[in-house]
Amino acid sequence: MPASTRKSLRVAVLADSDTRWKWGSLTASRVSPAESDIRLDGFLLRGRATPTARQLQEVGVRPDSLREVTGVEFLRAMGRETYDIVVLALVGGAVQAMLHGLGRAWDGRTRRPVVVTGYVGVVYEKLADGLLLRHGADLVLANSRQDAERFRAVYEGVGADASSVTEVALPFLGGAEHRGHDPYTVVFAAQPSVPESRKDRTYLLDRLIRHARLHPDRQVLLKLRSRPGEHTTHIEELPYQKLAEKAGPPANFRLVYGHMGEVLDRTDLLVTVSSTAALESLHRRVPTVVLTDLGIREALGNHHFVGSGCLASWDQLDAGYEPAPDPAWVARQGVAVGGGTYERAFDPARARIGELLSAARLPRLAPFYTPVTAPGYLPGILARHHLAPDGSPLPGAPAADKEPSPVRQIVRRAARGAYRHGVQRVAPVIRRMGEL
Repeated sequence: MPASTRKSLRVAVLADSDTRWKWGSLTASRVSPAESDIRLDGFLLRGRATPTARQLQEVGVRPDSLREVTGVEFLRAMGRETYDIVVLALVGGAVQAMLHGLGRAWDGRTRRPVVVTGYVGVVYEKLADGLLLRHGADLVLANSRQDAERFRAVYEGVGADASSVTEVALPFLGGAEHRGHDPYTVVFAAQPSVPESRKDRTYLLDRLIRHARLHPDRQVLLKLRSRPGEHTTHIEELPYQKLAEKAGPPANFRLVYGHMGEVLDRTDLLVTVSSTAALESLHRRVPTVVLTDLGIREALGNHHFVGSGCLASWDQLDAGYEPAPDPAWVARQGVAVGGGTYERAFDPARARIGELLSAARLPRLAPFYTPVTAPGYLPGILARHHLAPDGSPLPGAPAADKEPSPVRQIVRRAARGAYRHGVQRVAPVIRRMGEL
């Protein structure tokens, strides 16, 4: 299409962690109508998991602008500036707060942006809670056929409009199909909060190191999400880096960071408890194992993989077992599909957004939760983001969205560092003392 006839779209993405920024920014490009030039403005919600510069660089997305904001500052920006699409890549409570705040900010407008939200990966807990907190967006994206069916069932079951549920796929899948490497490389994809206990995390690390010792001809990698002092979507009280320092691993074992897709480029066997990395791996037909050593439990999230053909233990892996995924299960997850099916997975979302952008007027955002339907729940969610029950800013909320002074930035970084130190060093000590 000639450049003069291409549509120009302004897209805003609000994210509260590195993983959600990755999902939100990539989703923005996937679901924007074809043959459009996109200006992407990034907003990072200020909090304990605000991504560092290194984490942002690792994601690899280069927005046209990027700034750190509070929820109220974001709402002021949305009330002042004009956008076509707004992607809310946030935890459920923050999505709900922004939906009410945006409804207030856009009240009376003849046109407003299309609002999109969804999940970063596998939805294995708090299904009803998380979904109802996201209700009210124009599109609630489901990353697979299975999720789309579950999402619609929840909304219809409480009498909420389910038309917003739109089936897509995870936006960060891709890469070359597995071919085999020399040396054979085993990668354990660690998670910040699964499992949580020192005992279980030490067990998994010990088994990974034991596998490296049993197979000296293999390269064994521990893939970590963040460096010490950084946070991602979940709090990590016991970083594997600290545990590995005392373990004395062999020469064929090492820690790695970086983009998951680049790590998968050299992976022959992906092992995890329940990370979304398993879906990335399956999409590329890399042999993938979801561990059963700690049980198959909802608390671990590995129950999501029942029927996948990927469940196995370290004892089986040490003995040379290699899984064979079930094709029907994998297809329901929206991965490992050929013939351009993955690229077409976003067509329904593009079409729906195109229709909404062409509409003369969009209705006011209407979340399921209101002061009438959830009077004992909603006000607390909104108050955490400095919003009143009607979506307006509470007294004392930040007065401006200007760049904070250098002194204020230093204070914020120091406070964030103190918080992370408390989570990773002080809290575990206090917990152990309480168990004496």
